[in-house]
Amino acid sequence: MLRIAVPNKGVLSEPAAEMLAESGYRQRRSTKDLAVYDPENDTEFFYLRPRDIAVYVAAGTLDVGITGRDMLLETAPADGAAAVEVMPLGFGRSSFRFATPLESGIEKVEQLAGKRIATAYPVLLQRFLREQGIDAGVVKLDGAVETACRLGVADAVCDVVETGTTLRAAGLHIIGEPVLTSEAILVRRAGAEEIPAVAQLRRRLQGVLVARQYVLLDYDCPNDLLEQAAAITPGMEGPTVSPLQTPGWSAVRAMVRRTETNQVMDDLYALGARALLVTSIHASRL
Repeated sequence: MLRIAVPNKGVLSEPAAEMLAESGYRQRRSTKDLAVYDPENDTEFFYLRPRDIAVYVAAGTLDVGITGRDMLLETAPADGAAAVEVMPLGFGRSSFRFATPLESGIEKVEQLAGKRIATAYPVLLQRFLREQGIDAGVVKLDGAVETACRLGVADAVCDVVETGTTLRAAGLHIIGEPVLTSEAILVRRAGAEEIPAVAQLRRRLQGVLVARQYVLLDYDCPNDLLEQAAAITPGMEGPTVSPLQTPGWSAVRAMVRRTETNQVMDDLYALGARALLVTSIHASRL
């Protein structure tokens, strides 16, 4: 039986459950459920704090889990990560960045030397400061990091940022480049052999990612323009081309990135293609 850890709350919780459901796995009906067994896939899901998931997976208690890259690195032991990233999942994107009060005059990360920096991720922060040779104090907080400067316990903060709205509302501005870019990831124990059930899970998740990123585009094209049309819609291994009953015309089908769909359709129409139709992809295996 496959045992999977899923975030029980926070920004990763709902998208993770949706992705697993799209992958064909049963999910909980109530947020009060701490575990759910899916008999069709012989898989059990455990809903845990996102920060704890990498710890359970690293210990071998659970086979795999979904958590944030930042949380994986924050819980990694000093002698090497006992849980490792298997694949990114395309949601929950954020960055780990420094921010200082507008009136502080601190505009560069190097100016943080000798200052106090508040964070909920002390391991990540201390590692970065060591690598950069910056001697600064680290103030560990469990939440509401953005208020640390106003309350006088820190001169700067280092926190996970999605849009920066919360920091700006607290009178802070972001400085320097991101310490880390994060998103939801699938993790497993380091050195663990990939069992068939995990390989299947990974293929299903990858299929959902492809289905979200691509659409199917069908169109009719004059045969003398097929080469130019194929250059616009190369697909994965090449477009599918079938002759139409009308002499000199063919039907073409190709996968196109969802974000590029309208521009591709405009380019094909200008070339001379007609009857352009777009269809969403529900699932895929490539």
